[in-house]
Amino acid sequence: MIIKKINLWCLSLFMAASTVPFIQAQSHTELIPFGDFENWVTRDISESALLGGKKKQVYAIAPNKHIEGNKAYSNMGGSPWASSNVMANVMGIVKTSNTVFPEDRETGGRCACMKTIIENCKVIGMVNLKVLVSGSIFLGKVHEPIRSTNDPYSKMDMGIPFTKRPKSLIFDYKVKATGDNYRTLSTGFSSMKKVAGKDSAEVYILLQHRWEDADGNVYAHRVGTGRERFVNSTSGWVNNHVMPVYYGDITKHSFYKPYMGLIPEDKCYYCQNSKGKIVPVHEVGWGKEDEEVTHMLVMASSACGTAYLGSIGNMFWIDNIRLGY
Repeated sequence: MIIKKINLWCLSLFMAASTVPFIQAQSHTELIPFGDFENWVTRDISESALLGGKKKQVYAIAPNKHIEGNKAYSNMGGSPWASSNVMANVMGIVKTSNTVFPEDRETGGRCACMKTIIENCKVIGMVNLKVLVSGSIFLGKVHEPIRSTNDPYSKMDMGIPFTKRPKSLIFDYKVKATGDNYRTLSTGFSSMKKVAGKDSAEVYILLQHRWEDADGNVYAHRVGTGRERFVNSTSGWVNNHVMPVYYGDITKHSFYKPYMGLIPEDKCYYCQNSKGKIVPVHEVGWGKEDEEVTHMLVMASSACGTAYLGSIGNMFWIDNIRLGY
């Protein structure tokens, strides 16, 4: 029974982003709230005694505050950001992971650092599971505590209401890549495996037009797309990087990459519908260039693969995320 509980916890926690380019100079920019990463909530969470009872510091992007105890977290102070730093409580077993944290910049101020790690879940003489976890931040919410393995994406509410039409997403970034020509797959239920192909950090902005039918099902057209992957280490910070947002169906353009396509049905993100239920968002097609925007998704991550898959040690720093108009 104890081993079953541990296995449930591990799955629950670690499962838990025809037009022309807009390349004109930005007339003005708008910082996404808390996108300068100067303010962080520090949470002190005590893991279950069965797992050693360690107290861990876990961070959230929101107004500076200290929270003591195993309390479920919900976005605070108007912050639109959530992350892979979550607390799981499966059948009374509490475990957490911290793969996103603040760091000081050499030029002053703070940034967000994301890291791909192996998280150990060890009970002496009973179980020793190793699970790969990648750091990520995104606009939306996580429904804590994570309590089950079913539909991991349903624990996240991806995206925020948004109606503007930015030309670009602008940010500062830095990459430290391992240089490995393989990725590691580690689910905790089998030995770690090497998978061919380099991992990369990733940033995207997706603009959608969403609607809901009478039964509460939610659908979306993809209206705007910006998405980049960063394979190699940088020599330092790349400041004021401009990632264009392309509108309409972009599949016939030379800049189009397969990973910029529509979200596959088996990897749907979720949202809360008008009935208060968490339901998948079915991205059913490309929107027209001038179609109304209702929601924005922004995500940054130290990995671009699926759950449990990445390059151990990859690090990605990001700062000053803003929209260009």
